[in-house]
Amino acid sequence: MTEASLILTLLLFHDGTTITRWKPYPGNCRSLRSMPVDHYENFPVASILLPKRLRPAVEAIYAFARSADDLADEGDAAPEERLAALTAYEDALARIEQGSTDHQPMFERLAQVVREFELPLKPMYDLLSAFKQDVLVSRYQTYDALLDYCARSANPVGLLMLHLYGAADEENVRDSDAICTALQLINFLQDVAIDLHKERIYIPLEDLNRHAISPAALDHISARPRWRSLMRFEVHRARALLLSGAPLALRLPGRIGFELRMVVQGGLRILDAIEAAEYDVFLHRPKLSKRDWMGILWASLRMKKRLKAVLRTA
Repeated sequence: MTEASLILTLLLFHDGTTITRWKPYPGNCRSLRSMPVDHYENFPVASILLPKRLRPAVEAIYAFARSADDLADEGDAAPEERLAALTAYEDALARIEQGSTDHQPMFERLAQVVREFELPLKPMYDLLSAFKQDVLVSRYQTYDALLDYCARSANPVGLLMLHLYGAADEENVRDSDAICTALQLINFLQDVAIDLHKERIYIPLEDLNRHAISPAALDHISARPRWRSLMRFEVHRARALLLSGAPLALRLPGRIGFELRMVVQGGLRILDAIEAAEYDVFLHRPKLSKRDWMGILWASLRMKKRLKAVLRTA
């Protein structure tokens, strides 16, 4: 599962939050009906900083994205069953587009949100496209190919959030895309060991080749010196991308701006934790502690001054 594919850009990094969600749209796939609906999440829904009027909309978008991702990744269904279930989601979106009634409560609620906020449906189709890709693709040859995946697995939710706030202009969308993609990449770096156990590798194979690391020997002790060099490069690139979009958190006003600053600082803190572990994410998966949270809060409060200093030296 790719957690960052569900990034709502105003949600906070937070390990240990379990939420209850709608069960996935089952279609005719029996093996998908018994999938768990509670997860050990990185992102809680509808935090206290989210305006009350937007919480139902955020929850509806999250339920759609979370359950669709589960269809692609959870349970023991065959690939063709997963693809069929995701196609059923696409059909449900088409009914929303046509103004038809859907008897699934999740899609009825989503349709209401789409109408109320005049949300575009393309970002939701893009998410489903990425989730279908998850069923079929487990490795990426190039960084560009990985970015294309992130553009559909992470960026659409940031775009939807900007639409909810009426702030989806060209500059904001550009920076939102940078933040969402960077958070997705950070999650990949954080979860290398977890993904490897699932026979997935989200570090571009061209990068592995450049550092003389075989995918089959990714977690071998003999490759650790080269692995540290590779991860140093990946961390630097993800941090630069995240910082390139960070000005959005200073432009957006009020709660959304502050929460986005928390998101950016959370991502930076995860990268700091990877570095502190000397890039050994196999033995030390980075997590945010209560102490980290205090640091994130403080960094968010003084982010404007710090960001200007960082960008001057970048």
